[in-house]
Amino acid sequence: MNIPADLKYTKEHEWVKVDGNVATIGITDYAQGELGDIVFVELPDTGAQIEAGSTFGTIEAVKAVSDLFAPVNGSIVEINAALDEQPELVNQDPYGEGWMIKVTLENADLIKEMLSSEQYRDAIA
Repeated sequence: MNIPADLKYTKEHEWVKVDGNVATIGITDYAQGELGDIVFVELPDTGAQIEAGSTFGTIEAVKAVSDLFAPVNGSIVEINAALDEQPELVNQDPYGEGWMIKVTLENADLIKEMLSSEQYRDAIA
C-alpha cells in the first residue's frame, strides 16, 4: 500500500500536502481501494470556505457514495477540474493527478495534529 512519507493524513482517509500556505488535499490510496471504481467527484467552487471536520464534497463509486471531510480551515483556491471528465484519476493516481482541492491555510496548527505516514499505516492496519 502506497502511503507517502511527505504527506499528513486524517482518520477519515484524506491526505494533505503543504506547500507554503497552500494545502493540496485528496483521498488516500487505501480509501480509493475501499471505494472501488470512482465514477463521480463533487467538489465545491473556487473561493468557497471550508472548515476542518465539515464536508467539502462527495465521491461516488460504483458501490457507495462517501462524504469528503475537510482536514483544514481555509479558502479554496483551486479545484481539480480534470476529475469532472476523469474521476478515475482518483483510483489511478490518488496522490498525484487525482488530487481534489487546494486551500489557502488559515490555521497551520491543524497540520501538526494530523497523522504521519507511520501513524496512518497503523490506523488502517
